[in-house]
Amino acid sequence: MFTFFSMFFGAGNLIFPPFVGAQAGASTPLATVGFIVSAVGLPILGVIAVSMAGGFEQLAKRVSKRFSIVLGTIIILTIGPFFAIPRTATTSFETAIIPFAGDTPRWVLQLAYSLVFFTFSFLVAQHPEGLSKTIGRFMGPILIVLIAVLFVSAVVMKHPALPAPSGNYAHGLISRGFLDGYQTMDLLAALYFGIVISANLRIMGVTDESRNRQETAKAGLGAGILLVVIYASLAFVGAVSSSLAPIDAGRDTGAAVLTNLTTSAFGPLGTLFLGLIFVIACFNVCTGLISTCGSYFQNQFPVVAGHRITYRAWSIIFTVFSFVVSNAGLAVIIKVSIPVLSALYPISIVLVALSLLHRVFSSKFPRMYFWTVLCVGVVSICECVNSLVMTFGGMLPWLNAALKTLPFASAQLSWLLPAALGLIIGIADSLIRRQSHTDTVAEV
Repeated sequence: MFTFFSMFFGAGNLIFPPFVGAQAGASTPLATVGFIVSAVGLPILGVIAVSMAGGFEQLAKRVSKRFSIVLGTIIILTIGPFFAIPRTATTSFETAIIPFAGDTPRWVLQLAYSLVFFTFSFLVAQHPEGLSKTIGRFMGPILIVLIAVLFVSAVVMKHPALPAPSGNYAHGLISRGFLDGYQTMDLLAALYFGIVISANLRIMGVTDESRNRQETAKAGLGAGILLVVIYASLAFVGAVSSSLAPIDAGRDTGAAVLTNLTTSAFGPLGTLFLGLIFVIACFNVCTGLISTCGSYFQNQFPVVAGHRITYRAWSIIFTVFSFVVSNAGLAVIIKVSIPVLSALYPISIVLVALSLLHRVFSSKFPRMYFWTVLCVGVVSICECVNSLVMTFGGMLPWLNAALKTLPFASAQLSWLLPAALGLIIGIADSLIRRQSHTDTVAEV
């Protein structure tokens, strides 16, 4: 359970809940409910769905074998060396090192820090089956203790009345919290972290595949309960922080919210305390991601251009690539990652939903997987292209106008109608194919 929690809980998981609380203020409980549903509920459902299907590959193959390979590779690269792994080093650097940088050139410090950070992460990731010993038994509990100190400080310290909801949380608290829960992107990670957890369970003697899947699902549920408690605590911390020092929702981040509270609670030591939390959280996730990416590519692409590529070789490639990308800076990484991650999330959601209903519904109409993913994928990819073009200062007026005509576009849920359309087409296609097969058998 602690291993699962530590692999999920990174910098984003520390930043977003307090930012929700800071904006929701006195209405933090309502906003937190929405956030927890998407930030905890969806990832845990993802773990359960993958366990029930016998692995992500088996789940995605219900669409097609080629789709399984393509989507799996894209997700792994996205939550790995392209965005998430570099972000762990950059975020922890800006929180823990920059405040104490002095006159030293920023690029020199960042280069040195990321080199040390990735070296240690790589070394720990070389033994993925032992992550429960290094992360679950040691780093995870330390992180929980540090967060508990933050929460207790917020409870006991004197502060003004919590402010009224502001910014994006002035209206629609639950729905806004639900949408902001997407930003953790843990559903994508949930689809693959089971690989590492399964390896740990086998080392512990759980070799039976059926029982292994059950224990993996239980670990996910345990981690989910822990995440709910942590997120609720951090949201409360954010609400208290905003009463002490109001924030600008358009400029500040969750890091600023936490800094305000730790400074008020601990004085000069507050920044050092916050930096320690970020370093531990980011190191945990970085190590887990390197291990997950290396395991996936070793299994999926053991031979490339006639040469056998081992787990160690793949993890070296991902670590070095992430080291280079991390030195581009946090702003650039986040700027490019948001549209890509937002395109992958709806596809993952419909896959998980169909898998959870597989025995009672989806298995009776197997073509639903293909058509639902196709319809949702077309809209998601178009939105990704449109967002990336605007991110870099361009504009596609015709595409932007077309996407705005979709229902729920203003709520960033424009994929719901295509999903419903895919379900209908999938059911019809399944029935037609079934009838055609029945007629063929009858003729024979």
